[in-house]
Amino acid sequence: MIPGEKVMTVAVSARALFDFEEENRAFLEEDPAEYCALQGKRLDLPARPGAAFSLVRKLLALNCRDADNVEVAILSRNDPVTGLRVFASAQHHGLAIGRAIFTSGAAPHRYLGPLGANLFLSANAIDVRAAMAAGFAAARIYPEPSPAGRLRDDGELRIAFDGDSVLFSDEAERIFRLMRLEQFIDHEMRNARTPLPPGPLKPFLDALCRLQSGRKAPIAVRTALVTARSAPAHERAIRTLMAWGVTVDEAMFLGGRPKAPFLAEFEPDIFFDDHISNCESASRHVATGHVPYGINNEPEIVLQ
Repeated sequence: MIPGEKVMTVAVSARALFDFEEENRAFLEEDPAEYCALQGKRLDLPARPGAAFSLVRKLLALNCRDADNVEVAILSRNDPVTGLRVFASAQHHGLAIGRAIFTSGAAPHRYLGPLGANLFLSANAIDVRAAMAAGFAAARIYPEPSPAGRLRDDGELRIAFDGDSVLFSDEAERIFRLMRLEQFIDHEMRNARTPLPPGPLKPFLDALCRLQSGRKAPIAVRTALVTARSAPAHERAIRTLMAWGVTVDEAMFLGGRPKAPFLAEFEPDIFFDDHISNCESASRHVATGHVPYGINNEPEIVLQ
């Protein structure tokens, strides 16, 4: 790695990082004046942690004097005055964030390229879809405030990924939707040694693995694959990761069982999935990001 080069750059919206839900209820797209006025009155009031706070804090904790590998930048539709509160809140909570872009309502995704972002996290579904359409890894954060239990400083960054349509492409997901379960399993068995194409968050997993294999960081990184696949369809998923030269620490092949109880035990700082129903149930337990990619996020086609 080139000295000074970042292993990972994550762009996060202000509403994903901090709990701005009360203020957001005053927001009107056609006239944000009331929202801006409310934020202006609260410039000296630090915002509470939001859904992505624990993730961001632990990502920044991967940096130390000998290794400054991770940057977190704020990329927000807020106006620059509200940006004062965002920066002050970050300083209050001890987050070493120095780079931010405030667009006053303009589409923020066009700045992901100049930032060199590996991942964009936002509570705005439109911005996330625009980022994905432009070729950037992105996820819509469910903007639930982080309860005290989610803010434990346990010295370990934990991230959980769904497989198909998240780490992998939606190739197998499409086959599953178009065929019966038996046909899908037969297809995956016949192609067990053919790696799946990469999905939108594969580069993010690559970066996490580089962080794991680099110099000893102040905190550990632990990853998990949490998938509805079961044996014998598990083999293709594992062999795909092997072909990519990346690893996960835990793999859960749940065979369609609800993911939320398993995620509650793993306690990730964030979980990524393409199914809205999985995200909604998981978000009651852990910070969750919806990845709007693949066949499960395409408009339903009605055949006449």
